[in-house]
Amino acid sequence: MPDPGDSGAAGRVDASVLTPVLNEERHIRDTVAAMQAQRFDGELEFLFMDGRSEDRTKEILDDLARSDPRIRVFDNPGRSSTAGLNVGLRHARGDYLVRMDAHTFYPEDYIARGVERLRRGDVVWVAGPQMPFGTDKWSRRVALALQTWLGTGGSARWEAGMNGGGERELDTGVFAGLWRRSTVERHGGWDEGWPINQDSELAARVLADGGRIVSLPELAARYVPRNSLRGLARQYWRYGNYRAKTASRHAASLERRQLFVPALALALLATVAGPGPLRRLARIPVAAYAAAVLGTSAEAIPRAGLGDAASLPVIFAVMHLSWGFGFLSGCLRFGPPLAALARAVGLRRR
Repeated sequence: MPDPGDSGAAGRVDASVLTPVLNEERHIRDTVAAMQAQRFDGELEFLFMDGRSEDRTKEILDDLARSDPRIRVFDNPGRSSTAGLNVGLRHARGDYLVRMDAHTFYPEDYIARGVERLRRGDVVWVAGPQMPFGTDKWSRRVALALQTWLGTGGSARWEAGMNGGGERELDTGVFAGLWRRSTVERHGGWDEGWPINQDSELAARVLADGGRIVSLPELAARYVPRNSLRGLARQYWRYGNYRAKTASRHAASLERRQLFVPALALALLATVAGPGPLRRLARIPVAAYAAAVLGTSAEAIPRAGLGDAASLPVIFAVMHLSWGFGFLSGCLRFGPPLAALARAVGLRRR
Protein backbone atom coordinates (compact mmCIF):
# COMPACT_ATOMS: atom_id res chain seq x y z
CA MET A 1 0.00 0.00 0.00
CA PRO A 2 1.53 3.38 -0.98
CA ASP A 3 2.44 5.83 1.72
CA PRO A 4 -0.28 8.53 1.99
CA GLY A 5 2.41 11.16 1.88
CA ASP A 6 3.82 9.88 -1.40
CA SER A 7 3.07 12.14 -4.38
CA GLY A 8 2.20 9.06 -6.36
CA ALA A 9 -0.41 7.81 -3.88
CA ALA A 10 -3.87 7.16 -5.34
CA GLY A 11 -2.86 8.31 -8.83
CA ARG A 12 -2.62 11.69 -10.48
CA VAL A 13 -5.02 14.63 -10.31
CA ASP A 14 -5.33 17.70 -12.47
CA ALA A 15 -4.69 20.39 -9.85
CA SER A 16 -3.41 20.48 -6.27
CA VAL A 17 -4.53 23.27 -3.93
CA LEU A 18 -1.88 24.16 -1.34
CA THR A 19 -3.00 25.84 1.90
CA PRO A 20 -0.63 26.33 4.85
CA VAL A 21 -2.59 26.74 8.09
CA LEU A 22 -1.78 27.70 11.66
CA ASN A 23 -4.39 28.20 14.40
CA GLU A 24 -7.30 28.66 11.99
CA GLU A 25 -9.98 27.02 14.13
CA ARG A 26 -12.43 29.92 13.73
CA HIS A 27 -12.39 30.00 9.93
CA ILE A 28 -11.17 26.64 8.69
CA ARG A 29 -14.59 25.05 8.03
CA ASP A 30 -15.67 28.05 5.94
CA THR A 31 -12.32 27.98 4.13
CA VAL A 32 -12.70 24.32 3.21
CA ALA A 33 -16.34 24.75 2.17
CA ALA A 34 -15.37 27.59 -0.17
CA MET A 35 -12.64 25.45 -1.75
CA GLN A 36 -15.00 22.50 -2.18
CA ALA A 37 -17.37 24.82 -4.06
CA GLN A 38 -14.83 25.42 -6.84
CA ARG A 39 -16.26 24.65 -10.29
CA PHE A 40 -13.55 22.82 -12.20
CA ASP A 41 -13.78 20.26 -14.99
CA GLY A 42 -11.10 17.97 -13.62
CA GLU A 43 -9.82 16.21 -10.52
CA LEU A 44 -8.79 18.35 -7.55
CA GLU A 45 -7.05 17.66 -4.27
CA PHE A 46 -6.84 20.00 -1.28
CA LEU A 47 -3.57 19.84 0.68
CA PHE A 48 -3.47 21.47 4.11
CA MET A 49 -0.09 21.83 5.79
CA ASP A 50 -0.63 22.40 9.50
CA GLY A 51 2.11 24.32 11.29
CA ARG A 52 1.45 22.43 14.54
CA SER A 53 -1.56 24.52 15.51
CA GLU A 54 -2.31 24.96 19.18
CA ASP A 55 -6.08 24.99 18.66
CA ARG A 56 -8.45 22.48 16.97
CA THR A 57 -7.38 23.26 13.40
CA LYS A 58 -5.83 19.87 12.67
CA GLU A 59 -8.60 17.99 14.44
CA ILE A 60 -11.20 19.75 12.29
CA LEU A 61 -9.22 19.12 9.10
CA ASP A 62 -8.79 15.43 9.95
CA ASP A 63 -12.54 15.18 10.49
CA LEU A 64 -13.27 16.87 7.15
CA ALA A 65 -10.76 14.59 5.41
CA ARG A 66 -12.70 11.53 6.55
CA SER A 67 -15.75 12.75 4.62
CA ASP A 68 -13.89 14.06 1.55
CA PRO A 69 -11.00 11.97 0.18
CA ARG A 70 -9.74 14.97 -1.80
CA ILE A 71 -8.60 16.56 1.48
CA ARG A 72 -5.10 15.58 2.62
CA VAL A 73 -3.53 16.91 5.83
CA PHE A 74 0.22 17.07 6.45
CA ASP A 75 2.48 18.13 9.28
CA ASN A 76 4.50 21.30 8.72
CA PRO A 77 7.33 21.19 11.28
CA GLY A 78 8.82 24.39 9.89
CA ARG A 79 5.56 26.15 10.86
CA SER A 80 5.98 29.03 8.37
CA SER A 81 3.80 29.42 5.29
CA THR A 82 6.87 28.98 3.10
CA ALA A 83 7.84 25.69 4.71
CA GLY A 84 4.24 24.53 4.42
CA LEU A 85 4.13 25.33 0.70
CA ASN A 86 7.23 23.21 0.17
CA VAL A 87 5.68 20.33 2.11
CA GLY A 88 2.67 20.64 -0.17
CA LEU A 89 4.87 20.76 -3.26
CA ARG A 90 6.53 17.48 -2.28
CA HIS A 91 3.18 15.72 -1.82
CA ALA A 92 1.20 17.31 -4.65
CA ARG A 93 -0.10 14.98 -7.36
CA GLY A 94 -1.50 17.63 -9.70
CA ASP A 95 -0.08 18.94 -12.95
CA TYR A 96 -1.10 22.40 -11.74
CA LEU A 97 -0.53 24.03 -8.36
CA VAL A 98 -2.90 26.52 -6.79
CA ARG A 99 -2.09 28.49 -3.68
CA MET A 100 -5.13 29.39 -1.58
CA ASP A 101 -4.83 31.09 1.78
CA ALA A 102 -7.10 30.47 4.75
CA HIS A 103 -8.05 34.13 5.22
CA THR A 104 -9.05 34.68 1.60
CA PHE A 105 -12.23 33.79 -0.28
CA TYR A 106 -11.87 32.98 -3.97
CA PRO A 107 -14.40 33.10 -6.82
CA GLU A 108 -15.90 29.71 -7.65
CA ASP A 109 -14.18 29.63 -11.05
CA TYR A 110 -10.77 30.72 -9.71
CA ILE A 111 -9.05 27.42 -10.49
CA ALA A 112 -10.85 26.89 -13.81
CA ARG A 113 -10.00 30.34 -15.17
CA GLY A 114 -6.43 30.22 -13.92
CA VAL A 115 -5.70 26.79 -15.39
CA GLU A 116 -7.33 27.79 -18.69
CA ARG A 117 -5.02 30.83 -18.90
CA LEU A 118 -1.94 28.74 -18.13
CA ARG A 119 -2.88 26.24 -20.82
CA ARG A 120 -2.57 28.96 -23.45
CA GLY A 121 1.16 28.65 -22.89
CA ASP A 122 2.49 32.22 -23.04
CA VAL A 123 2.61 32.80 -19.26
CA VAL A 124 3.98 30.74 -16.37
CA TRP A 125 2.15 32.34 -13.44
CA VAL A 126 -1.46 33.49 -13.22
CA ALA A 127 -2.65 35.52 -10.24
CA GLY A 128 -5.54 37.72 -9.25
CA PRO A 129 -5.80 40.93 -7.22
CA GLN A 130 -6.83 41.09 -3.59
CA MET A 131 -10.13 42.71 -2.63
CA PRO A 132 -10.11 43.73 1.06
CA PHE A 133 -13.19 42.53 2.90
CA GLY A 134 -13.78 43.12 6.61
CA THR A 135 -15.72 40.73 8.83
CA ASP A 136 -15.57 42.61 12.16
CA LYS A 137 -14.89 46.14 13.42
CA TRP A 138 -11.13 46.39 12.90
CA SER A 139 -10.79 44.19 9.84
CA ARG A 140 -13.56 46.31 8.29
CA ARG A 141 -11.62 49.48 9.06
CA VAL A 142 -8.37 48.08 7.69
CA ALA A 143 -10.26 46.99 4.57
CA LEU A 144 -11.53 50.56 4.23
CA ALA A 145 -7.94 51.84 4.35
CA LEU A 146 -6.91 49.28 1.73
CA GLN A 147 -9.63 50.56 -0.60
CA THR A 148 -7.73 53.85 -0.97
CA TRP A 149 -4.61 54.67 -2.94
CA LEU A 150 -2.91 55.76 0.28
CA GLY A 151 -3.55 52.31 1.71
CA THR A 152 -2.23 50.36 -1.27
CA GLY A 153 0.47 52.70 -2.60
CA GLY A 154 -0.50 51.78 -6.15
CA SER A 155 0.44 48.10 -5.77
CA ALA A 156 -0.80 45.95 -8.65
CA ARG A 157 -1.88 43.20 -6.24
CA TRP A 158 -4.65 45.55 -5.06
CA GLU A 159 -5.15 48.09 -7.83
CA ALA A 160 -6.09 45.63 -10.60
CA GLY A 161 -9.10 44.53 -8.62
CA MET A 162 -10.26 48.05 -7.80
CA ASN A 163 -9.86 49.57 -11.23
CA GLY A 164 -11.19 46.68 -13.29
CA GLY A 165 -9.85 46.52 -16.82
CA GLY A 166 -8.32 43.54 -18.53
CA GLU A 167 -5.35 41.30 -17.99
CA ARG A 168 -2.36 43.05 -16.47
CA GLU A 169 1.26 41.97 -16.69
CA LEU A 170 3.08 42.03 -13.36
CA ASP A 171 6.72 42.64 -12.58
CA THR A 172 6.39 42.37 -8.78
CA GLY A 173 3.75 42.51 -6.05
CA VAL A 174 2.31 39.06 -6.76
CA PHE A 175 -0.40 37.59 -4.55
CA ALA A 176 -0.45 33.75 -4.58
CA GLY A 177 -1.77 32.32 -7.86
CA LEU A 178 -1.49 29.24 -10.09
CA TRP A 179 1.45 27.55 -11.80
CA ARG A 180 2.30 24.38 -13.62
CA ARG A 181 3.93 22.19 -11.02
CA SER A 182 6.93 21.79 -13.30
CA THR A 183 7.52 25.56 -13.18
CA VAL A 184 7.73 25.69 -9.40
CA GLU A 185 9.86 22.54 -9.27
CA ARG A 186 12.27 23.94 -11.85
CA HIS A 187 12.85 26.96 -9.63
CA GLY A 188 13.36 24.83 -6.53
CA GLY A 189 10.11 25.72 -4.80
CA TRP A 190 9.76 28.53 -2.29
CA ASP A 191 12.88 29.78 -0.48
CA GLU A 192 12.41 29.06 3.24
CA GLY A 193 14.66 31.98 4.10
CA TRP A 194 11.57 34.06 3.31
CA PRO A 195 8.82 33.26 5.84
CA ILE A 196 7.27 36.52 4.58
CA ASN A 197 7.30 37.92 1.04
CA GLN A 198 7.90 34.44 -0.38
CA ASP A 199 5.67 35.01 -3.42
CA SER A 200 7.58 38.14 -4.44
CA GLU A 201 10.91 36.39 -3.94
CA LEU A 202 9.83 33.49 -6.15
CA ALA A 203 8.39 35.95 -8.67
CA ALA A 204 11.76 37.70 -8.90
CA ARG A 205 13.41 34.40 -9.85
CA VAL A 206 10.68 33.55 -12.35
CA LEU A 207 10.90 36.97 -14.00
CA ALA A 208 14.71 36.85 -14.13
CA ASP A 209 14.36 33.55 -15.98
CA GLY A 210 12.17 35.22 -18.61
CA GLY A 211 8.81 33.97 -17.32
CA ARG A 212 5.68 36.09 -17.65
CA ILE A 213 3.26 36.73 -14.77
CA VAL A 214 -0.23 38.11 -15.33
CA SER A 215 -3.08 39.23 -13.09
CA LEU A 216 -6.65 38.59 -14.20
CA PRO A 217 -9.34 40.84 -12.66
CA GLU A 218 -11.84 37.98 -12.77
CA LEU A 219 -9.60 36.10 -10.31
CA ALA A 220 -10.04 38.83 -7.68
CA ALA A 221 -10.28 37.24 -4.22
CA ARG A 222 -11.74 38.68 -1.04
CA TYR A 223 -9.01 39.08 1.57
CA VAL A 224 -9.85 39.45 5.27
CA PRO A 225 -7.31 41.83 6.91
CA ARG A 226 -5.99 41.64 10.46
CA ASN A 227 -8.58 42.39 13.12
CA SER A 228 -6.37 44.31 15.56
CA LEU A 229 -3.89 47.16 15.38
CA ARG A 230 -1.28 45.03 17.10
CA GLY A 231 -1.67 42.26 14.53
CA LEU A 232 -1.60 44.82 11.71
CA ALA A 233 1.61 46.41 13.04
CA ARG A 234 3.33 43.03 13.31
CA GLN A 235 2.20 42.04 9.80
CA TYR A 236 3.46 45.24 8.17
CA TRP A 237 6.71 45.26 10.13
CA ARG A 238 7.46 41.80 8.76
CA TYR A 239 6.40 42.85 5.26
CA GLY A 240 8.88 45.72 5.34
CA ASN A 241 11.61 43.63 6.92
CA TYR A 242 11.51 40.93 4.26
CA ARG A 243 10.95 43.38 1.42
CA ALA A 244 14.43 44.70 2.27
CA LYS A 245 15.79 41.16 2.13
CA THR A 246 14.10 40.51 -1.22
CA ALA A 247 15.54 43.75 -2.59
CA SER A 248 19.01 42.74 -1.39
CA ARG A 249 18.76 39.45 -3.30
CA HIS A 250 16.81 40.76 -6.32
CA ALA A 251 17.50 44.39 -7.17
CA ALA A 252 14.78 44.52 -9.82
CA SER A 253 12.08 43.66 -7.27
CA LEU A 254 12.15 47.06 -5.52
CA GLU A 255 9.85 49.72 -6.96
CA ARG A 256 10.34 53.44 -6.56
CA ARG A 257 6.97 53.87 -4.84
CA GLN A 258 8.12 51.50 -2.09
CA LEU A 259 10.75 54.00 -0.96
CA PHE A 260 8.11 56.44 0.25
CA VAL A 261 7.37 54.89 3.63
CA PRO A 262 11.01 54.26 4.64
CA ALA A 263 11.68 57.90 3.69
CA LEU A 264 8.71 58.93 5.83
CA ALA A 265 10.10 56.93 8.76
CA LEU A 266 13.47 58.65 8.38
CA ALA A 267 11.80 62.05 8.17
CA LEU A 268 9.85 61.34 11.34
CA LEU A 269 13.06 60.39 13.13
CA ALA A 270 14.68 63.59 11.89
CA THR A 271 11.84 65.72 13.26
CA VAL A 272 12.46 64.23 16.70
CA ALA A 273 16.21 63.74 16.89
CA GLY A 274 17.77 65.63 13.99
CA PRO A 275 19.77 68.87 14.23
CA GLY A 276 17.83 72.14 13.97
CA PRO A 277 17.94 72.76 10.19
CA LEU A 278 17.28 69.09 9.35
CA ARG A 279 14.46 68.97 11.86
CA ARG A 280 12.73 71.92 10.24
CA LEU A 281 13.24 70.49 6.76
CA ALA A 282 11.89 67.08 7.80
CA ARG A 283 8.67 68.65 9.07
CA ILE A 284 7.67 69.43 5.47
CA PRO A 285 7.18 65.81 4.25
CA VAL A 286 5.70 64.80 7.60
CA ALA A 287 3.16 67.63 7.38
CA ALA A 288 2.36 66.72 3.77
CA TYR A 289 1.79 63.12 4.81
CA ALA A 290 -0.49 64.19 7.68
CA ALA A 291 -2.51 66.34 5.27
CA ALA A 292 -2.86 63.43 2.83
CA VAL A 293 -4.00 61.12 5.64
CA LEU A 294 -6.59 63.58 6.93
CA GLY A 295 -7.86 64.32 3.42
CA THR A 296 -8.20 60.65 2.52
CA SER A 297 -9.94 59.93 5.83
CA ALA A 298 -12.40 62.78 5.30
CA GLU A 299 -13.24 61.49 1.81
CA ALA A 300 -14.23 58.14 3.33
CA ILE A 301 -16.90 59.61 5.64
CA PRO A 302 -19.83 59.52 3.16
CA ARG A 303 -19.43 55.82 2.36
CA ALA A 304 -18.09 54.52 5.68
CA GLY A 305 -19.52 56.75 8.39
CA LEU A 306 -17.72 59.01 10.83
CA GLY A 307 -16.66 56.28 13.26
CA ASP A 308 -14.83 54.09 10.75
CA ALA A 309 -13.39 57.04 8.83
CA ALA A 310 -12.07 58.57 12.06
CA SER A 311 -10.01 55.42 12.66
CA LEU A 312 -8.19 55.72 9.34
CA PRO A 313 -5.40 58.10 10.46
CA VAL A 314 -4.34 55.59 13.11
CA ILE A 315 -4.56 52.67 10.66
CA PHE A 316 -2.55 54.49 7.99
CA ALA A 317 0.11 55.42 10.55
CA VAL A 318 0.36 51.83 11.82
CA MET A 319 0.60 50.40 8.31
CA HIS A 320 3.07 52.91 6.92
CA LEU A 321 5.36 53.35 9.91
CA SER A 322 5.46 49.62 10.67
CA TRP A 323 6.40 48.91 7.04
CA GLY A 324 8.85 51.80 6.88
CA PHE A 325 10.69 51.06 10.09
CA GLY A 326 10.51 47.34 9.28
CA PHE A 327 12.25 48.04 5.97
CA LEU A 328 14.96 50.08 7.71
CA SER A 329 15.40 47.30 10.25
CA GLY A 330 15.66 44.81 7.38
CA CYS A 331 18.41 46.92 5.81
CA LEU A 332 20.38 46.57 9.05
CA ARG A 333 19.51 42.90 9.49
CA PHE A 334 20.13 41.68 5.94
CA GLY A 335 22.37 44.42 4.59
CA PRO A 336 21.32 47.54 2.67
CA PRO A 337 19.99 46.77 -0.84
CA LEU A 338 22.28 49.32 -2.48
CA ALA A 339 21.86 48.06 -6.04
CA ALA A 340 18.07 48.04 -5.67
CA LEU A 341 18.04 51.54 -4.21
CA ALA A 342 20.26 52.87 -6.98
CA ARG A 343 18.04 51.26 -9.58
CA ALA A 344 14.84 52.55 -7.99
CA VAL A 345 16.01 56.19 -7.93
CA GLY A 346 17.39 56.03 -11.46
CA LEU A 347 21.13 55.93 -10.70
CA ARG A 348 21.43 52.51 -12.32
CA ARG A 349 19.95 51.31 -15.58
CA ARG A 350 16.78 49.22 -15.28
